[in-house]
Amino acid sequence: MSQSLPQRMYLLGYDSEKNRLDPTSALVRGALLRAAAVAELIIGGLLTDHGGKAERTAAAGLTPQDPFLAGVLADAPGEKPRRWFTVVDREWHKAEDTVRDQLAASGVLFVEKRRAMGIFTVRDITLLDPQRTRELRERVRNVVLSGQDPATVAIEDAVLAMLSAEGDVYTVFGPKEKRANKSAVKALAEHVDTVLPGLRKAAQYSIAARRAAVSG
Repeated sequence: MSQSLPQRMYLLGYDSEKNRLDPTSALVRGALLRAAAVAELIIGGLLTDHGGKAERTAAAGLTPQDPFLAGVLADAPGEKPRRWFTVVDREWHKAEDTVRDQLAASGVLFVEKRRAMGIFTVRDITLLDPQRTRELRERVRNVVLSGQDPATVAIEDAVLAMLSAEGDVYTVFGPKEKRANKSAVKALAEHVDTVLPGLRKAAQYSIAARRAAVSG
């Protein structure tokens, strides 16, 4: 079974060398997963842009089998368009647990709970097929690092690369790589804005809100 865009976004943040999730993007991981879900719903023809807002299409009556995607779609009511930011940002704090549990249930991850200092619940996450995730990561990295026109790659990979860059997912692009490939990152952003209008800006706002809540 193919993995959803949110599931692939989660896996991109896993550091297989250190056997942990990328700490740099941890704060905004929920926002990235929600944005990936919104992207999949647009690509699948269930959401569309209407005057700069998210609107369900006639096809949205077909509820996705994936419960996480179905929940995100439910946050875009059919009565009237809703701001893209609202759909991306809503219940961001639940996204990581939901997507992680989906991956664990499908045998992609093994999750073990333990107590740290006898107080805090910690989850040790083991990736059961690291090679497949490495292949995904290299494919997404090549969207930027190969210098190819983003319009020639699968839109799903373009979205994952864009979100990785916006969210500082350092397991995909390190800070030096982002600086060295500014023009490619800009071209990627412009392409995603053309194909999926409203998505990147909504993701940026959600990411900024998460960071502001901590710094403030």
